[in-house]
Amino acid sequence: MTEANPFQRAYSRHHKQQRAADLLAAARTLGTRDGVRAVTLTAIATQAGVHASAVRRYYASREEILLALTEEGYRDWAHDIATRLAGRQDVTSGELARILTASLAERQLFCDLLTHVTLSLEREVSFERVHAFKSVAIIAVGTLADAITAASTLNQDQASDLITGVIAMTAPLWQAGHPAETLTRLYAEEPAMAHIGIDFEPTLTRLTTALIDGMTHPEHLSAQDPPRPLGQS
Repeated sequence: MTEANPFQRAYSRHHKQQRAADLLAAARTLGTRDGVRAVTLTAIATQAGVHASAVRRYYASREEILLALTEEGYRDWAHDIATRLAGRQDVTSGELARILTASLAERQLFCDLLTHVTLSLEREVSFERVHAFKSVAIIAVGTLADAITAASTLNQDQASDLITGVIAMTAPLWQAGHPAETLTRLYAEEPAMAHIGIDFEPTLTRLTTALIDGMTHPEHLSAQDPPRPLGQS
């Protein structure tokens, strides 16, 4: 009896959509379990039960798959924050910082992906693909800014700057808070060096609180430049 081929080609539109979703799910599983750096196209194909040579029928590259996961992360984070802040008013800086940080801490893969977006993912895909990604990110940031503005004393520009700052801090802090095996061993064997380790959630909460307080401090408000015409630096 001939052994069945484990790799089945998708022919119908529905099957092709399912296969693309399977590849995305496989990358999600691998990235969550092993970290984004360890995710390869071959590993994604194997996890999804697809022959490695067939992956490019659905995605042009590993980076394109990971960028799709980042899109998911932006949508999910924005929806979660909007839900958490719905109906709230006068949320304090500390509470807002805790909400933003707690939501990110629950989305480990998204935090990991944020490190790789500007370093490699956006640089290794087509113009059309990065345009689509940026469109999703802009909508998500708009949703976040609207939710923050409605629930706090921050205005729209401040809320947008806050989101930019939180994202910029999340990427390196996440990596520092989840060190490589060699660093984990070093901290265990040399306790005197362990103080340089980062505890992600409390550190990001403190820094985000300070950022919000700085934005709303009277001296900062009085020193702000007047609004500039769109596109003028």
